[in-house]
Amino acid sequence: MPQSSLKQSSLLHDSAPRAQVLVPYPLARAYDYRVPDGMNVSLGDYVRVPLGKKETVGVVWSLAGDADLDPSRVKFVLKKYAAAPMTEVQRKFIEWVARYTMADPGSVLKMSLSAPGALAPPKRARLITPPCQIDAVPSNSLVFSDSQQQAAASLTKLVAARGYSAVLLDGVTGSGKTEVYFEAVAEALRQGRQVLILLPEISLSAQFLERFERRFGVLPALWHSEVSPAQRRTVWAGVTSGVTRVVVGARSALFLPYANLGLVVVDEEHEASYKQEEGVLYHARDMAIVRAHLGNIPIVLVSATPSLETMINVKQGKYHYLLLSSRHAGAKMPEVQIIDLRKAPPGRGKFMSPLLQRALQETFAAQEQSLLFLNRRGYAPLTLCRHCGYRFQCPSCAAWLVDHRKQARMQCHHCGYSQQLPRQCPECSAEDSLAACGPGVERIQEEVTSLLPEARTLILASDVVTSPKMINEAVRQIEDHEVDVIIGTQIIAKGHHFPDLTCVGVVDADLGMAGGDLRAGERTFQLLHQVSGRAGRGAKPGRVYIQTFMPEQNVIRALAANDRDRFLDVEANLREKAAMPPYGRLAAIILSGADELKLDQFCRALAQRAPRFDDIRILGPAPAPLGFLRGKHRRRFLVKADRSIAIQKFLDEWLALLKAPSTIQVKVDIDPQSFF
Repeated sequence: MPQSSLKQSSLLHDSAPRAQVLVPYPLARAYDYRVPDGMNVSLGDYVRVPLGKKETVGVVWSLAGDADLDPSRVKFVLKKYAAAPMTEVQRKFIEWVARYTMADPGSVLKMSLSAPGALAPPKRARLITPPCQIDAVPSNSLVFSDSQQQAAASLTKLVAARGYSAVLLDGVTGSGKTEVYFEAVAEALRQGRQVLILLPEISLSAQFLERFERRFGVLPALWHSEVSPAQRRTVWAGVTSGVTRVVVGARSALFLPYANLGLVVVDEEHEASYKQEEGVLYHARDMAIVRAHLGNIPIVLVSATPSLETMINVKQGKYHYLLLSSRHAGAKMPEVQIIDLRKAPPGRGKFMSPLLQRALQETFAAQEQSLLFLNRRGYAPLTLCRHCGYRFQCPSCAAWLVDHRKQARMQCHHCGYSQQLPRQCPECSAEDSLAACGPGVERIQEEVTSLLPEARTLILASDVVTSPKMINEAVRQIEDHEVDVIIGTQIIAKGHHFPDLTCVGVVDADLGMAGGDLRAGERTFQLLHQVSGRAGRGAKPGRVYIQTFMPEQNVIRALAANDRDRFLDVEANLREKAAMPPYGRLAAIILSGADELKLDQFCRALAQRAPRFDDIRILGPAPAPLGFLRGKHRRRFLVKADRSIAIQKFLDEWLALLKAPSTIQVKVDIDPQSFF
């Protein structure tokens, strides 16, 4: 090619329009790309671009490039996809979450591009019916009580108003909250809008899905970690095009790029599992409220045991409030009996008091079902040698190995390490000297079998029922009364309706109150109240037995009196005096590294550079409660500040003063929910 032609071609390339493209990697900003001739791109378009030596999907984030960049270093957009562009609301949401959580925007974008291959056309020409394509909304055939009817009418009115509003639907267990908020869903669908329903335990959604299908005639689209890649691609494409009308999902469903979202429902809004503890650290309930506000749409928070944060927002007038104070169809709340284990202790080697044993026997004799709740998987949480005192600990974590007797294995519940159950002590080689300390659900099942040899038992725990198919089969067995006694962890605590279940026994009510978590009491109350609510949901009355060594605790007294509001008042008073959330702000800095000495040296240097303000207090550095995890040592700073403080700005300026070496990972957790 002549020299003049090369120069002309270069000038044409230099003058090519540019776009800034955000890619789904931990990058702090969008990168400049040139747009080739014949390709028109708009904000939100999905494009394919080169990134280093590879190619990736990205989103056009800006149509104004950096004029100071050398044009010869700016690469070209390779392809524009035919999918509908990401909406402005979704792009603003990604930026807001990134700023609030102090995460890279690219990392947040990755959660919206979570179905690899969804943008590409299918390899084979085939007709794919998008899930939950609703053309007409059927009328409700259920007969509502007066309070249900009033609540449903209020929700429908708020959805019809087409604007932002936050509503707490507060109702006792069994009050029909789901059917009530289905009326809000129906109104959004009649408007041609999309609906997102967040559930904390999506794997336990069998009964929920049945109720949804009865109401709307179709199943919703599902989005959670167990959904196959092919299903994820189909759901993602349907959400992006607007054809998929209702998504029921775990917290990650919040980041799907909805084309026309009109309503968000957060069921069991108080659940701790809405907090993402890996990657981008966010609370799905709080971010759902932000998403609703940015999109100018209503959001419904649903719970029988609302979080303290939510109740404070109700009292301050920030949220609307709807109450269902009685169970549906005349069912009564169960009677609660507190069993003081100091006065009625279990027999030697047992974990159920004579009072609870008698209740199980009476329930079985009446051909009714019982539920025993213990939030501890496996057979025993600790195994030690009677001869030398050796304790089995994970080699990669500061945690004991849990005895899973049925699998003949010992496992770490933090990193997944496991080993065979040994026959002798690895320290002193003594045989038959290993003692299982404390109970897990497998050990309780063993005790039930000894007490009631004819009873059919079933364990419901996440390591026993490991797939939606297994969970659905377990629920069916319980519904068909093929099970007499259910022994379960927290996955059985909520969302289930078993009419023949009349007796609930809480084996260890004190378990969740150990440690220094500021929400320990609140979470224990919520969990045990939800568990208690499984009893007596049908025509037969229910009974609840709560075993404890601390009956004087505020949590236990509130459960016995069924006085949730008084418990929340006491909890709020304690938090306010301590200026703790929701009356103050918290942020955690978690540092981890394989070299403990270098980690401590860096933490001390970081602490010395911390800016000093009267209304900001820095606690630490200190070893994290789980100070050794997955082969790395862990240290924590806890930053406590007034509600008015822009805590992200403070942290950003502080962390910028000292660059962490590549061997040390630094994570920031705004509004931490756990302190492990």
